[in-house]
Amino acid sequence: MASTVPPDPKSVAGKSLHVEERAQLLVIGAGPAGLAAAIEAAGRGLSVVLVDENPVSFKTMGDEVPLHYGQGMSAEARNRNAMMEAFIASEPQIEAAFEAGVDVRLGTACWGLYANGPAVTWLPGLVAGLNDESRSWMLQAEHVVVAAGRRDMGLGFPGWEKPGVLGATAAVSLASRYGALGRRRVVVLGSSTEALTAALNLREAGTEIAAIIEQAQAPLGSPELIAALRKAGTEILTGHVVREASGRDAVEAVLFSEIDGDGRSFGAERIISCDGIVLAIGATPVVDLLDAMGCRIAFQPERGGYAPVVDSGQRTNVRNIFAVGDCAGIWSGKTQDRAIAEAEGRRAVAAIAAGLGMTDDRVVPAALEPPAPSHDISAYRLAWVRASVIEARAEFHVCQCEEVTAREILEVRPPRYLDWKNERRNDRSLSALLGEEPPNPDQVKRLTRAGMGACQGRRCREQVAALLALGAAMPLSSIPLAGYRAPVRPLPLSIAGQIPEPPEQAEHWDTWFGMHAQWRPFWDVPELYTVATNDATGPVASE
Repeated sequence: MASTVPPDPKSVAGKSLHVEERAQLLVIGAGPAGLAAAIEAAGRGLSVVLVDENPVSFKTMGDEVPLHYGQGMSAEARNRNAMMEAFIASEPQIEAAFEAGVDVRLGTACWGLYANGPAVTWLPGLVAGLNDESRSWMLQAEHVVVAAGRRDMGLGFPGWEKPGVLGATAAVSLASRYGALGRRRVVVLGSSTEALTAALNLREAGTEIAAIIEQAQAPLGSPELIAALRKAGTEILTGHVVREASGRDAVEAVLFSEIDGDGRSFGAERIISCDGIVLAIGATPVVDLLDAMGCRIAFQPERGGYAPVVDSGQRTNVRNIFAVGDCAGIWSGKTQDRAIAEAEGRRAVAAIAAGLGMTDDRVVPAALEPPAPSHDISAYRLAWVRASVIEARAEFHVCQCEEVTAREILEVRPPRYLDWKNERRNDRSLSALLGEEPPNPDQVKRLTRAGMGACQGRRCREQVAALLALGAAMPLSSIPLAGYRAPVRPLPLSIAGQIPEPPEQAEHWDTWFGMHAQWRPFWDVPELYTVATNDATGPVASE
């Protein structure tokens, strides 16, 4: 028998959420997979809204969102109209989506996805939080296809905070899509097929690739790609790591040396003049939205690391949520052939149509299982972090936002602003401090603040996980994924505050935050007011 007890008037239960828009399908991401899904769905008669946060503003790029731009953008990136025109011109399928009747919104980010569940039963259905440069609003959708793409794993070394150290995905986007890469001669770290493909794309866009530096003893990628780079004069340096990025105000040169089997440098150092260092040691699926809303995420080496678990129709474990494109998994074949990602987008829409009882004679490509990776990505990424970070010639900030070093992470030292004094204990190992279970990055984040900065861990997240794996002598797959929470994009309060609240919800907001003195007349507040002297026992204004 249903309960007749009314909900607590101070809770959100029973309050209506202000939903500004509705659509049958929301597609997040205007890459090959997202565009294919949107066009296919529109062709089947569904109402489709397609959002993509790009091109982001110059200021947002400076905050390393959504990619690690490393101040590598030129002045052209300040011209918003030119960036928008370049974005549209670089992808013909955007125009095809417009013509198909898709509601395309560029420069619009999705900062949160919400669905009914055990802890949230009052939502009207699937709801997305969206924002552009001037406002934020909620959109309700019957189905959501997430095509959020990829980003690059950060890698620290002395001087890596200098302008000019940037991720491969950001570098290729700036160079090939916008013509706004301010670096003309770069060194690329990593030799996987993805890294070599990025290097060739940069070269085609007019950037000189001075060298490929790889800590492994042999290149990992295709011999054909290696040959193409060597033919153009690129030096391939295996068994080497960067010792320092030198320069006064930006990268001007790279100092590097050979390493032994334990990642320790030996021999004479060499120097290469350059104005950019491209980090291409590993790309990872962007699972921010999926993880924050409760989709099952697992470490899948064949998909590039932590990726959503999807079935043959690209369904996640959350009803009516689908993942396609690079955010559903990254492997060499998909990087080189966009048709694989496009097929994922179409499969997702075919699954949606079948669920709605929409049948036709369209042939949808069968799901392809990604091949086994050509190398052990866990061991490979750990080897890079061991040689570049742990065996570095000097300490530097792994977490640049919060200024946390590798030693402070491994010893779980409290933030410096607490003026912590080293206690008298002989063992500061991870097992002694955190127990025998795999160290959890979220626990370390709360204790050290590593990953709490403005970039939301985009530069240090994978490095922190690798450091914990090395410190605990465990494989990278044993380290839990650090959690994501909405908003997964930096959201100014001036924009977040625009989402309306019903009067009955706002009536008790001071109670929710325990702000008993919030509405007391100023003449009733003591001259010296402290939390300790606050009377929290009296009535609250809204009560």
